[in-house]
Amino acid sequence: MDELTSSDRSPSQRPSKAHPNALAAYETLGQFLAGDGWHPQPIDGQHAYRTYYKGKHGELRCYAQIRVDLEQFLFYAVSTVKVPEEARPAVAEFITRANYGLRIGNFELDYSDGEVRYKSSLDFEGEPLAPNLIRNAIYPAVQTLDSYLPGLMKVAFGGRTPFEAIDEIEG
Repeated sequence: MDELTSSDRSPSQRPSKAHPNALAAYETLGQFLAGDGWHPQPIDGQHAYRTYYKGKHGELRCYAQIRVDLEQFLFYAVSTVKVPEEARPAVAEFITRANYGLRIGNFELDYSDGEVRYKSSLDFEGEPLAPNLIRNAIYPAVQTLDSYLPGLMKVAFGGRTPFEAIDEIEG
């Protein structure tokens, strides 16, 4: 995920007076990220920011996006390591096992290129997007991906079964 894919983008990327709540949310998001030390970089032509997170187990690329047309906030924490094609079925099982029981967000695997990401989102239609809601979406995403990253790497590269890797993490 070098940038947001076409399925992640809003149909209309131009600012619009028809969505003042969403545009205010984009401003709030930028202020929160800057104030919280995320060093956000705006992504041209999108209501989104790129940033990074240094966890205990690796660095994650992160994308924070406002879907202006839908008044939704999406946050993606993306592993910098791509899963080899031959390991993708096992990693898909690992992700399925990991997703079961997660309360906030979910793991995703792009079968076409091996990208693994964690997505957290919320719908704020008709309501202002508050900084505490942004925080409550962002931190579970980066912390969850970071905590599952060693197991993901063991399944993708180290010969562990998905069951064994999840058991080590959650057991």
